[in-house]
Amino acid sequence: MGVVLPEPGFLARLRELTSELGIVLIFDEVITGFRLALGGAQERFGILPDLTCLGKIIGGGLPVGAYGGKKAIMDMIAPDGPIYQAGTLSGNPLAMAAGLAMLRLVSQPGFYEALEEKSSWFGQEMERIAASCSMPVVFNRIASMMTCFFTANPVRDYNSAMQADTTLYGQYYRHMLEAGIWLAPSQFEAAFISAAHEQKHLEKALEMAEVSFKKLML
Repeated sequence: MGVVLPEPGFLARLRELTSELGIVLIFDEVITGFRLALGGAQERFGILPDLTCLGKIIGGGLPVGAYGGKKAIMDMIAPDGPIYQAGTLSGNPLAMAAGLAMLRLVSQPGFYEALEEKSSWFGQEMERIAASCSMPVVFNRIASMMTCFFTANPVRDYNSAMQADTTLYGQYYRHMLEAGIWLAPSQFEAAFISAAHEQKHLEKALEMAEVSFKKLML
């Protein structure tokens, strides 16, 4: 449904309830892993799950996935335990090499501070441009992840996200694509700022967003 942040206290209460009831708390960090922080969403929000799932980001974008968790769970996996797990791409040398290179990059001092500064500036500029064009959008962002919802109302959950104008987003998407700015074709996806984005790239995206907003308001 795009970038929708948890309400304050929601994740902490979820951790309390699952611990009380003996339920395994699983964090799907396929998207948030290494984007919100070096330790993912669990580091950002200060919540320790029982099990974590990660996707191709740990392979620098190449096909790979991983899971990890508390010792009591991981000890159940073969050869230490009775649960067998295998995969065609397990330990693929190319993905492992790319993943190690990615980890060295994001572990450099100041990496996440610079990414946050860049993403925060971009988000503020998007909000400023939308306001100047009287475009009814809600810009949800956390770290380098963001979604521009075409609605005038706050987006806090699935129901409010579904109120977004998908037709208007589609027109915005096509305007941006024609200008060489590649966004997700669905309103309900996240966009990402990366270390590879330079200032000129972000300024071009902002310029084209303003052009698109003005066209849409005609």
